[in-house]
Amino acid sequence: MFKFFREILVKFLFLLNLLYFSLASAQSVSPARAALDEARELADAGDPDGAVEVLEQLHEGGFTAVQVITGDAVLAQLEGNPGFDALVAKMNVQAYPCEHDERFREFDFWVGEWDVHVANGTFAGHNVIESTQRGCVLTEAWSSATGGTGSSINYLDKISGEWVQVWNDASGSQIRIRGGLTEEGMLLTGTIHYIASDTTAEFRGLWTPLDDGRVRQFFEQSNDGGQTWSAWFEGFYTRTAAP
Repeated sequence: MFKFFREILVKFLFLLNLLYFSLASAQSVSPARAALDEARELADAGDPDGAVEVLEQLHEGGFTAVQVITGDAVLAQLEGNPGFDALVAKMNVQAYPCEHDERFREFDFWVGEWDVHVANGTFAGHNVIESTQRGCVLTEAWSSATGGTGSSINYLDKISGEWVQVWNDASGSQIRIRGGLTEEGMLLTGTIHYIASDTTAEFRGLWTPLDDGRVRQFFEQSNDGGQTWSAWFEGFYTRTAAP
């Protein structure tokens, strides 16, 4: 008899928990869905200001998914309404902060598709620098004239306020450097590690935008703890001509 009542109690508690989580889920999802439906109805009924007011209230309640609003076929028709455009702009800043932070644009002079030559004009390779993740990251894809390849990610570390580059290439060179803008350009310092020899040295890179539209990239390495520096690579970037 006791076992029977225990089974009944377990089932009851299970159903009670299921009901609780169902109600909690409904309470967290339904208000947003109801507000979006109401805004659609108002927009369809020719009341754009009313629709915008509902969307404003939804946003003030913590709704930040701007792509849900701009991707909705009915709500997207509100584009051009001053209130709607202002709301979307405000939500975009919250949803994609890097796009609206000027500090994330500091390294954009390096963005592009480039042919790279050394100082004497010899072709060194091809590099593609892209702004990705809605302006939060720069990615680099390098291919040298001799067949070598490498890639890096570059981003602004908002905790330290420094730009960071993390580089790896097919030969096993690993670069970890950080820094920021100087009068000469983007200066990043740190280390380079060579996997093949298991050695690490101090390393720094300087990217300088030139008046003629090119970019100079200058890498240096120190084998004595930063007392002296030797040129590691100097390349001049020219934008690849359109085919």
